[in-house]
Amino acid sequence: MTGIITVSFWAAWLATFGGTAAGYFYYPWAYPTPSGHYAFIVLTIIEAIGYIFCVKVMEEGSNKNSNGIVAVSIAAVAVGTVLISLFVGN
Repeated sequence: MTGIITVSFWAAWLATFGGTAAGYFYYPWAYPTPSGHYAFIVLTIIEAIGYIFCVKVMEEGSNKNSNGIVAVSIAAVAVGTVLISLFVGN
C-alpha cells in the first residue's frame, strides 16, 4: 500500500508542476513566474504533508516501517522543487 501512495504522491507532484508549467510557458501574461513559483511551492508542501499523513495512517497498528521511502520521496521532491523554482521560467 505504501508503494501505491508513493506513486500517487509523485503523480500529484508532477501534475502540480504540469499545471504551473502551463502558466510559465503558455500563459505568462496571466500567470507571472513568481506567482507560479509560489503556487508550486505551497502546493508541494500541502501534498507532502498529505503524503506523510496517508502513509502513517495506513501503517497504524502494523509492523511496517516506511520511514526510508517517505524520507527519500520527500527529499527528492524538495530538491526537485528547489531546482524547478530556480531554473524554470527565468
